[in-house]
Amino acid sequence: MKRILFLALSVGFLIFGISAYIQSQGSVKNKRIYQAIHPFSPYYFEKRFGGLQIRKKGDDSFKEKPSNMEVFHRMDALEKAWGETHLKLSGNTLTVHDDNGTVLKTLTLQTPDERQFVHTFYGL
Repeated sequence: MKRILFLALSVGFLIFGISAYIQSQGSVKNKRIYQAIHPFSPYYFEKRFGGLQIRKKGDDSFKEKPSNMEVFHRMDALEKAWGETHLKLSGNTLTVHDDNGTVLKTLTLQTPDERQFVHTFYGL
């Protein structure tokens, strides 16, 4: 009986751990588009003793310390809000703008998957 109880508890904790891991992952991103846009995003991760915190370039007072379960979801939300104001889509051309409206980078969307990613992730 003790072995069965130990095995059942082990399987239960394993399932609970896998479920927490899956829930804490951020959304799926298109590698080519996200890597091209990410250097212009003002948000970045900073490692700290208790996990990750979100910082903003140029604003030393901006620090967000979400829990480890929600850190990637919060980063996605911040990047989506930034993308709605700093990215413009016209046809298959995506342009990245700074705070003043100056064009920093121009990208051509090559596949329907890239266009779908820009539409769903950044809301364009």
